[in-house]
Amino acid sequence: MTAWLAANLAPVMFFAMVLFLLSGAPVAFALATCGIVFGLIGIELGLLSASLVQAMPDRVFGVMSNDTLLAIPFFTFMGLLLERSGMAEDLLDTVGRLFGTLRGGLAVAVVLVGAMLAATTGVVAASVISMGLISLPIMLRAGYDARLASGVIAASGTLAQIIPPSLVLIVLGDQLNRPVGDMYRGALLPGLVLTGLYLVYVLAMAWLKPHSAPALPEADDHDAAERRGVWALFALAVAAGVAASQLPALQAHTTDARALLSVTAGGAVAWLAALADRLLRLNLLPDLARRVAFVLMPPLALIFLVLGTIYLGLATPTEGGAMGAAGALLMALARRRLSGELLNQALDRTVRLTCFVLFILIGARLFSLTFYGIDGHLWVEHLLLSLPGGQTGFLIAVMLLVFVLAFFLDFFELAFILVPLLAPVADKLGIDLVWFGVLLAVNMQTSFMHPPFGFALFYLRSVAPKTLPTRDIYWGAVPFVGIQIVMVALVLAFPQLVTANLGGPQRAAGQGSVMDADYGRGAGQPLLPAGHPDAGLEAAIERAEALSGGAE
Repeated sequence: MTAWLAANLAPVMFFAMVLFLLSGAPVAFALATCGIVFGLIGIELGLLSASLVQAMPDRVFGVMSNDTLLAIPFFTFMGLLLERSGMAEDLLDTVGRLFGTLRGGLAVAVVLVGAMLAATTGVVAASVISMGLISLPIMLRAGYDARLASGVIAASGTLAQIIPPSLVLIVLGDQLNRPVGDMYRGALLPGLVLTGLYLVYVLAMAWLKPHSAPALPEADDHDAAERRGVWALFALAVAAGVAASQLPALQAHTTDARALLSVTAGGAVAWLAALADRLLRLNLLPDLARRVAFVLMPPLALIFLVLGTIYLGLATPTEGGAMGAAGALLMALARRRLSGELLNQALDRTVRLTCFVLFILIGARLFSLTFYGIDGHLWVEHLLLSLPGGQTGFLIAVMLLVFVLAFFLDFFELAFILVPLLAPVADKLGIDLVWFGVLLAVNMQTSFMHPPFGFALFYLRSVAPKTLPTRDIYWGAVPFVGIQIVMVALVLAFPQLVTANLGGPQRAAGQGSVMDADYGRGAGQPLLPAGHPDAGLEAAIERAEALSGGAE
C-alpha cells in the first residue's frame, strides 16, 4: 500500500483536492490544507525533503509582494465608487431615452450600458445589481418578456469579465506570466464582438417576436427633436476626430494610437461645445444632447484614461488602475455624491474582495508547492499530452473541462487552481499563452451564467421583483450561455481576434516559456524548475536546506 501511494501520490492529491472543494469547505483553506497534509505525507514517504516546508513562508511572501496584483484593489475601488455614486442610473436613463423608442431599444440600452460599466467598473456584482434594480422593473412594465429581460441584464453584467479592465485578466496574466497589458489588448476585440453578438440576438428577438421586446411610444415631436440634437453633437465629434487624425503630429504614431487619440479629440471637442452652450446659455443643444455630453462622455474619458494609457504603453495596469481610482473620486466629487459613508463602503468592499483573492492565491500556492514537489505537473502534462489530436485535441478537452467546472467553481478558483496546471502543457504545444488566456477568460465568463449556480443569476434574483419566477431568470440565461459558447468557438477558429492587437508573434520578450523544466531528483530531495512562475522559490528551498545543513 505504501509503495502504491508513493507511486500515485500526485493523482491521489489531485482528487483529494476535488473532494475538499466539493465538500463545501472554503476554497483557500481547502487548498492550503491539502498542500500541507500531502506535503507531510510526501515527507513521510521520502518523496520530499522536510526543508520544503521552510519554503512555504517564502511562497506566501511572494504572493504579497506581487506588483501585478496591486491593480486588483485599484480597479475594484474605482468600480465600487462609480457604482455607488449613481453613474449606472444616469447612464441607463440617458441611453434608455436614446434607444427606448426602437423595438428592443431598452434591451439594447442595457447591453450598451453593461459594456460601458464593464470598461469602467470591472465588477460583475455592481453591474448586475445596478441594472437589475433600475432597468428590470421598467422593462417588465413596458411589456418585455421576463426571460429576455432577465437574460439581457445578467449577460450584460458579465461583460465585466472579458472587457478590460477585467479582474480575471489581471489574475490570468499573473498566472500565465504574461504582461497584463497584452492580456488587455488581446481581450479588447473579443469583448466588443461578444457585445455585438448580444445586440444581434436582442434585435433578432425584437424582429422575430415583436411582443417580447416592444418599443416605447414616442411622446411627442419634442423627443424626436432632442434626438436630432444628439445626432448633431455626434456629427460634430466625428468631424473633429477625422480632422484630428490628419494632423501631422499624429502621423508618427501607430494606427491604433492614432485612432485612440482621434476619438479622444472628437469627444473633447463635442464636450467643450456642450460646455460652452451651457455656460453661455446659448440653448442651442436640447436637454438630451447635454445629458449625453455630461453623462456619457465623462465615463468614456475615464475609460481612455485607464485603458488608453495602458494600450499605448504609457502606463502599467497598476498605474492605470491608480489613475482610474483617482478619476472615479473626481467624478463622484463633481457629481456632488462623494461622502464619507460612500467612501467607507467602497473601501470596505475593496478590502474584502482583495483579501478574498489573496487568500485563495496563497492557498493555491501552498497546494502547488507540494504538487510540483511530487511531480504532479508531470502527471498532468503526460495526461494532457497523451490526448489525441495534438493542439486541437488539447484545446477542445480543456474548453470542455473549464465549461463543466464552471458549473461549480467561480473564475478566481478556476484561474488559481487549473491555469497553473494547463499553462506548461499549452506552452509545450506551442500555443500562444496570451491567446490561450483570453480563450480561457471567455470560457470562464460562463461561470457567472450557468444555471443553477451562476453568481450573476444570484445577484439578479436578489434584486428582482418577487413576482418574477426564478425559473424565468434561469431560462433567460440559457441563450446567452449559448452565445458565449459561440464566442469561444470564434476565438478558437479565428485567433486573429486576439493576436491582431498584440503587434507581434512574441510580445513578452524576455518572458519566455515557463514551467517547462523537470524536477531533477537527487538524494531524495526535489528541485523546483528554474522557470517556475514563483520566481526565487528554488533559491528559497536551497537556502532552507543550507540552513538545515541538508545542502551539500
